[in-house]
Amino acid sequence: MATIPQTQCRLSLVPARQKHIIHNLMQFYFYDFTQFLDFDVNMNGEFDPYPDLDEYWIHREERFPFLIICENLPAGFALVERMPNSKEADYYLTEFFVMKKYRRSGLGTWAAYEVFDRLQGSWKVTQVSTNQPAQSFWRKIIHAYTDGDYLERTDPSSGNPSQYFQSR
Repeated sequence: MATIPQTQCRLSLVPARQKHIIHNLMQFYFYDFTQFLDFDVNMNGEFDPYPDLDEYWIHREERFPFLIICENLPAGFALVERMPNSKEADYYLTEFFVMKKYRRSGLGTWAAYEVFDRLQGSWKVTQVSTNQPAQSFWRKIIHAYTDGDYLERTDPSSGNPSQYFQSR
């Protein structure tokens, strides 16, 4: 995959009138997860809606729905929550998705850095224990972003790893 020029990409907070874009992209995100978790489509051939997605537009001071746009088209999204317990972290990257067309182009790295830079504070990023590609991606991204200054912990009940770090 060719490198995507960052000048052709942007990261935008999604207004309520465009939340359907993230809802639609979520179908592709869920599809990707069928490789790692036991997801099925419903009788209409769709994945069930993301739980509480509307909360991202109801509680805008606590939740941040970002759309990754490349060449004026949706290319992915990032959902971020302000954590209620700031002792653990200020922000939690709840979901992050880049369409396969744009993977390995540098877009995911660029978008992750943009999200971290826009919301200054301490961060928590978690991956599903069975999703080895995501774990490799996030360890590489966070290591580069922090110059290796991060902690990783594994949840004893789920086995899911999480990285903790400070935005720069």
